Amino acid sequence: MRIILLGAPGSGKGTQAERLAAATGMMHLSSGDLFRQAEKEGTELGKLAKSHMEKGLLVPDEVVIRMVLERIAGNKAGVIFDGFPRTLEQAESLDKALGEGGIDKAVYIEVSRGELLKRLSGRWICRQCQKPYHLVTSPPKKAGRCDNCGGELYQRPDDTVETAEKRLEVYLEQTAPLVEYYRRKGRLVEIAGERPIETVNKDLVARLRLRQDGHRH
Repeated sequence: MRIILLGAPGSGKGTQAERLAAATGMMHLSSGDLFRQAEKEGTELGKLAKSHMEKGLLVPDEVVIRMVLERIAGNKAGVIFDGFPRTLEQAESLDKALGEGGIDKAVYIEVSRGELLKRLSGRWICRQCQKPYHLVTSPPKKAGRCDNCGGELYQRPDDTVETAEKRLEVYLEQTAPLVEYYRRKGRLVEIAGERPIETVNKDLVARLRLRQDGHRH
């Protein structure tokens, strides 16, 4: 079975992909891992991708698709695509490359914009001991101070509301057409993501009707 997980930054998509892979034995293929692995192994495609990235260019879709196919060749346990495809063009190319059957299901983990911003922009870090806090999920006992060493808490530029808003804007712009694409093909599964991790996971497995080996009941 081939599944795509779609979800904005902060939706918990990566966590769900890992849990799903651990429970079913399916391959968890994230786009970041794909590039890291190819670079580590020094494959021709890896070198090609690296040369684009070093110039600050996007790796062409054709190269990414070939890397994906190389990575999943001979896989029998099923694949969970995480963070790929990112664009409508990539989705269409992937379907074409996979041929008959293509993608079985595209799961969209839905979380409201307000909740995503809360999750993405709530991270603060201690200047002294680097212990991370989250204002929503793991706040400090005393506002602005570390429980561990009493150090001052600060926010990295990546964790501010402004940065979070930009990340979401880019993501939603790219992903809305993808969600629509899989909906039209009758392959979209929508999961409510504003619930405990365990609940989302159980719902995901039930909706996909997965057995422990990644095949469907």
